[in-house]
Amino acid sequence: MPENLANRRIAHLPTASAIIALAALALLPACQRAAEEAAPEIRPVRVTTVENRSASGTVSLTGTVQAQTEINQSFRIDGRLIERMVDIGDSVKPGQLVARLDPQNEESSLQSARAQLTAARAQLVEARTNHTRMRDLVAQDAVPRASFDQAVALLQTAESQVESVQSQATLAQNRLSYTRLLSDVAGVVTARGAEPGEVVSVGRMIVQVAREGARDAVLDVPGRIKDVAPKNPQITVALTDDPRVTVAGQIREIAPRADPVTGTFAVRVRLIDPPPAMRLGSTVTAKMQLPEALAIEVPASALVRADGKTAVWVVDKASSTVALRNVQLGGGDANTVQVAAGLNPGDVVVIAGVQALRPGQKVRVPEARS
Repeated sequence: MPENLANRRIAHLPTASAIIALAALALLPACQRAAEEAAPEIRPVRVTTVENRSASGTVSLTGTVQAQTEINQSFRIDGRLIERMVDIGDSVKPGQLVARLDPQNEESSLQSARAQLTAARAQLVEARTNHTRMRDLVAQDAVPRASFDQAVALLQTAESQVESVQSQATLAQNRLSYTRLLSDVAGVVTARGAEPGEVVSVGRMIVQVAREGARDAVLDVPGRIKDVAPKNPQITVALTDDPRVTVAGQIREIAPRADPVTGTFAVRVRLIDPPPAMRLGSTVTAKMQLPEALAIEVPASALVRADGKTAVWVVDKASSTVALRNVQLGGGDANTVQVAAGLNPGDVVVIAGVQALRPGQKVRVPEARS
């Protein structure tokens, strides 16, 4: 009996070893995956250490061409808009019909006022006739003086009534004319408001017209550049699509407050005799002379867009990880840009491989070069 038991145990030994071996093989891929997941991904990048440098005396700013004056065309009465004759991009002239309101109510009011005026004039004719008759009779002592005084009072009342109703008729006539919106300037339609079928209120914009004539280049200028710019800088404005088309500019207006989103100041530069190619809405580049000053510059390849803002990847030297940092740009060119705010001297900024990074990404950083 013991001998048989021993034989059975010996027979089971290969099977147990096989099970253990299979289990070890099954766990091996899982261990490999865990090891792979635990190993952090390290990306190679190129970096630069930023520092204050003597910035160029010329700064480039982008903007758009706008009219110096934009006028909102609107009705002087409320009503239902039934037709708009112009659209964005159309040219208009003074006196040109732009839009119409439903005139039914105003036509009815005018008809009523005219009927009242006719009745008032008839009463005036009767009062004048009675006044003339009473004047002749009182001269002959045929009627009492009181009767003549009464005729005079009735005549004055009738004349006043005619004047009052005449004013009402004139007002009704004016209101009827106000149902037709006529342009009072020459220019180009740049925006539209209410659509036909809507009930519009007094003063609501129907179309916006950019007045013909003087044009501005509207630039977004960082505060740092605004503070160091000379009082009357030399500005040259060129079309972005065709830099050969240039014109001299002169600062006309500087916004007193910065834009709450971009932090820049809107500067309107009057274009002196702009060429026809600089149409409204054209993108332009303005170059302005600035005094020499220290500034931080980074390659344009370092810039990325994050949540609608301009940012760069900054490397933490201690952990070799990267983080996004929003920056405010100054001037620059196609290769290098000036950073007005967001970076400090000594910061290490990624200049190549920026599109493959994520916050907290480990990077392999060669020796930072300036």
